[in-house]
Amino acid sequence: MRAVQFQGVDTLALADLDVPRIGADEILVALRSVGICHSDFELLEGRYIIPFGYPIIPGHEWSGQVAEVGQDVTGLAVGDRVLGECVIGSEHFGFSISGAAAEYFVARPEWLHKVPDELTDSQAALVEPFSCAYFATMRAGNVNASDTVVVFGAGPIGLSCVAVAATIGARVIAAEPDKTRADLARQLGAEEVVDPTSDGFTDQVRELTGGRGADVVMEASGQPAAMAATLEVAGFNGRLVNIGIDVGRSATAKLGLIQSKQLQIRGTIGSPGVWPETLRFLARTGLDLTPMITGRYPLDRAPEAYAAARRTGENVKVHIENGGAG
Repeated sequence: MRAVQFQGVDTLALADLDVPRIGADEILVALRSVGICHSDFELLEGRYIIPFGYPIIPGHEWSGQVAEVGQDVTGLAVGDRVLGECVIGSEHFGFSISGAAAEYFVARPEWLHKVPDELTDSQAALVEPFSCAYFATMRAGNVNASDTVVVFGAGPIGLSCVAVAATIGARVIAAEPDKTRADLARQLGAEEVVDPTSDGFTDQVRELTGGRGADVVMEASGQPAAMAATLEVAGFNGRLVNIGIDVGRSATAKLGLIQSKQLQIRGTIGSPGVWPETLRFLARTGLDLTPMITGRYPLDRAPEAYAAARRTGENVKVHIENGGAG
């Protein structure tokens, strides 16, 4: 079978490997679609957040179809469409254990969820990043149509935050300087998009909120300056959620605003425990996130796909497809 393999630091290959054998409590999955994430490049560059070793097959945002079932597995059958969670206890699927960027890969039933009929394979492969945004929105607490939500960053997580908040009924303002990503934010539900790098940005948000400031602020860019700005655009009793990842950088922030505005600030990591409700949400609402897929490549052109995913000025989310994902 063909598989993407990270063989060492900055060494990516499309390798020919044996189809893996499964144990009695395991499942063999045939890939349909897998997304490329920024964290995949951290893995390739040798600096992922938990220990790992090369060679390793990446891929943690995926959809597939059950190809073989171990004799002790119940509840899943050959032909079932599935997707899977990526944090497995202390292990990370696609990072410390080989992932989904291969024609076939091994999974365990406790990681897996059946794909609702309402979702295509491409939509299902977006569930992992969307689940992070869904979890963060739920952590903000009771987001509803009375709220104005400001979302910093229009990458896959930020766009997903825009989409879930707008679908719930909130008024959404996206803070994003890139025109292409700003257009995607509008397509996914943002009523307004403002450039957070422009002079007078906080004044613009204040004007758009009638002087109140934002009820909810979601930081999905991972930029320290944006993290600091969340305090300024929030209104009194604002609920702030930090999703974007940054380690080690800093920015000047008006920390007194936390007290004077009586702000509630939370941080989120991943999407623990919410995958079943995330799938129900997507199936029920019909929310389509596929506009954020800006590049699609077959598995035999996987190296080109990774190169395209590095070009963040032209691509938001790149998918590798196997067997014509819809």
